[in-house]
Amino acid sequence: MGKPIRETIAALVVAAGRGTRAGAGIPKQYRFLDGIPVLTRTLRALCAEPAIATIVVAIHPDDEGLYAACIAALDESERARLLPPVHGGATRQSSVHAGLCVLDASTCPHVLVHDAARPFLSRDLIQRACMALVRHDAALPGIPVTDTIKQVTDDGRVTHTPPRDGLRAVQTPQAFRLAPLLAAHRRALDAGMTGFTDDGALAEWAGMDVHVFAGDPDNVKLTHEADFLRYAENDGVPRMISRMATGFDVHIFGPGNHVMLGGVAVPHAHGVVAHSDGDVVLHALTDAVLGALAEGDIGTHFPPSDPQWRHASSDRFLAFAAARVRERGGVIDFLDATILCERPRIGPHREAMRAQIAQIAGIDADCVSIKATTTEKLGFTGRGEGIAAQAAATIRLPVTRQSGDTA
Repeated sequence: MGKPIRETIAALVVAAGRGTRAGAGIPKQYRFLDGIPVLTRTLRALCAEPAIATIVVAIHPDDEGLYAACIAALDESERARLLPPVHGGATRQSSVHAGLCVLDASTCPHVLVHDAARPFLSRDLIQRACMALVRHDAALPGIPVTDTIKQVTDDGRVTHTPPRDGLRAVQTPQAFRLAPLLAAHRRALDAGMTGFTDDGALAEWAGMDVHVFAGDPDNVKLTHEADFLRYAENDGVPRMISRMATGFDVHIFGPGNHVMLGGVAVPHAHGVVAHSDGDVVLHALTDAVLGALAEGDIGTHFPPSDPQWRHASSDRFLAFAAARVRERGGVIDFLDATILCERPRIGPHREAMRAQIAQIAGIDADCVSIKATTTEKLGFTGRGEGIAAQAAATIRLPVTRQSGDTA
C-alpha cells in the first residue's frame, strides 16, 4: 500500500457549525465527553500523526472563547501545530474554503478535511487517509452500507432500490491534494454552487478522480443529544452537574430621571448613585452566575477602583459571566430576579427586561423571571431612599475526573 507521505499534510478541522440538532446549549464541538471537549479530542487525535505538519480550525466568530478553552487543554507541542483559527461562513462549504485559503500548498501540498464532531477517529484511519494520498488526488473513507436504501418521492413512494454492494457511507477525514481542491472550491463559488455538504461531492463535481478507502465504523459523527448520552464515558456519574447561587445588589437614589433595571431604562423621579450605570438587576444576576461558577463576584472582575468601568453599561458584566459558563462547557438553565422598591412600578417593564436579559445571557426569554415586591414601607427601600435586587442563577457544568464533581 506504500508509506504515508511524511510531514507534507495539513489538516483542516471544520468547527463553525451551530449543531442545533444536538439540542440546547453550546455548539456540540465544544461539549464535553468525560470532561474533555469534543474538539480537544479531535485535535489530539490529529496531532498524534507525525505526517500532519500543521492544523487549521474553522470556527464561528462567536466561539473565540470556547475555542481558546479547547486548545488550552492541549500540551505545548500540540498547540505548536495549530495555525490561528479562521472564521467560517454560513455553510460548511464556505468554512472549508476559508480554511483552505490560509494553507500553503508549497509546504503542505496535501490536506485532510475533518469534521470536529467526529472525535473518535483512530490512528489507523488517519494513516489510511495519509497513505491514500500517495496514489490519489482525492480519497474518502467509507464503510459498507448494511441497511437497504430506498429512493423515495416527497409523498413516500419508492422509486428505486440501489444495490447495497456499490454503496458506501462516507466519513471524514477526507484526503486531497490541496491545490486542486482549492481550485474546485473557487470554481464552485464562481458558478454559484454553494450547497455542497461534502468535499468529496464537490471534488467529484469539479471533475477530480475521487476514490474511497476503508473507513471505520467507530468513527461516528456526534449529531443528536442521544449521541452524547450513548458515547459519553461517564464512569457512572452524571455528565453535567447542576449548581445554583444567589446574588444581591443595592443602590441609593440620586439625581436623574430614570433607573436602569434589567438593561431597560425605567422612568423615575430619581437616578441612582453608582460607579457603573447602577443596574441592580444585572449586578445581582452577574453575582449569581459568577457564584454558581465559584469565580468570585462582580467586584473581583470589574473592581469599582478601576476607572474603565465608570459609567459602564452593566450588560457587559452579565455577558461576561454568561460567556464564562459557555467557555467551561456549561449551560445557563434559569435566571430569576426580584426587585425591591416602592417606586418605580416594575410591571409595565417586566417583559422588556426579560427579553433584554435573555439577549445578554444568550438564553431564551422563557428561562428568565422578573418579580417585584415592596417592603411594606419598611427600611431604606420602604422610605424610597434606594432600590435593591436579589437574584438566583441555575447552571449546569460538565463533570470532570480531575475535580470529581465540578467543571
